[in-house]
Amino acid sequence: MSDRRELLDDPEESQRLAQEGQQAKLWTAMPGIVVSVDLSAQTVSVQPAIRGSVSLENGTTQSVDLPLLVDVPIVFPRAGGFAITFPVAPGDECLVVFGARCIDAWWQSGGVQQPLESRMHDLSDGFAILGPTSQPKKLTNVQNDGVELRTESRDTYIKLTPGTIFMQGDIVHTGNTTQTGDQTTSGTVTGTTDVVGGGISVKTHTHGGVMSGPSNTGVPNP
Repeated sequence: MSDRRELLDDPEESQRLAQEGQQAKLWTAMPGIVVSVDLSAQTVSVQPAIRGSVSLENGTTQSVDLPLLVDVPIVFPRAGGFAITFPVAPGDECLVVFGARCIDAWWQSGGVQQPLESRMHDLSDGFAILGPTSQPKKLTNVQNDGVELRTESRDTYIKLTPGTIFMQGDIVHTGNTTQTGDQTTSGTVTGTTDVVGGGISVKTHTHGGVMSGPSNTGVPNP
């Protein structure tokens, strides 16, 4: 069967080719690899991970890398006065989603803006969503019984399950801690200033009914 593209005066094939030509200029989303990061501007430069093709003079096509996408806004989860951030690094994989219209004026000033150019679905108007990964970079040891905030290696994590929160890793805390309920530990509790139990200071409390002398008391009874 002959290739319909070789037929002349085929309106259906001409229409299809014209439609494919327009679709080839329409950018929606594609995976990419972070090349550089500017956390002060909260942007990244991204190399598209899907190649494009160009037509050569001899009628053949050649696969080529798409141009580097620069000043791509990072999408951090954020709403209601709260945000989750992470240290984006070169080599991280991401999904770049392209705006339907020019985003330059909005990006600079916020609010509702008139587009500075008439371009649509252009490579210049991407947003980098961090998270989507290829199979070689997928996470290992993913749990199916709760939500985790974790390192990729899972040597440190916070895990939320129905009724219980699990944590692994050292904890550095600044601020006061208030707890309702009992606390059990298998390690040593150390207070550099004091430890108070029931209003009694471990550091400064005294015992009545004893006589002072040169001897020391015995160790506490279990």
